[in-house]
Amino acid sequence: MSWSADALTIEVAELAIPRFSKLRGRIHLYPSALTGCNITLDADGRHRWRPIAPRARVDVQMEQPRLRWRGSGYFDTNTGTAPLEDDFKTWTWSRADLEDGAAVLYDVIRRRGEPLSVALRFDDAGNHEDFTPPSEVSLPSTGWRIDRRTRSEDAGNTTILRTCEDTPFYARSVVASHLFGARRQSMHESLSLDRFRTRWVQTLLPFRMPRAPR
Repeated sequence: MSWSADALTIEVAELAIPRFSKLRGRIHLYPSALTGCNITLDADGRHRWRPIAPRARVDVQMEQPRLRWRGSGYFDTNTGTAPLEDDFKTWTWSRADLEDGAAVLYDVIRRRGEPLSVALRFDDAGNHEDFTPPSEVSLPSTGWRIDRRTRSEDAGNTTILRTCEDTPFYARSVVASHLFGARRQSMHESLSLDRFRTRWVQTLLPFRMPRAPR
């Protein structure tokens, strides 16, 4: 990963599992703006989340397989000094494009202390402000029976459009909901750290998420 004047370039050189086919290509991410927003997720200050580029133009150029894609994207990071499963039970996160920026919703169930709910609106200059999140809406659980929920101003018209990734402890989905008086499409994730810490899931990790030799 490297930054140039106006873009983040990601060089991809991986092996795809389970066939061990090559995954090669390049991703360019052009942020509308970078933010200094930095959120502490737990009461002890061991975990932080930073939405570096809440909205960006993304250009994906894959050589193996030969794929091309351009669209709206997002870049963030989570950092911490302890395993996530030690401090959290579950979280849900979603990000939606707005006419003049993006909105991010982040709901965290901690193992100690009260739940955390973050609702942030970003403009294209990188400024952000809190907003009052809509009520929670339950969504159909995943094939692995992971709970999914989001926040929406219109529960009856909130639905999952597509499940992009469905694993024993994590799901990534495209969700249609209502925010700021309009229908929005969000990229949404659900994470169950209770499921992640179970022994049978831990035995799968070396096969599902192998690490390249160093």
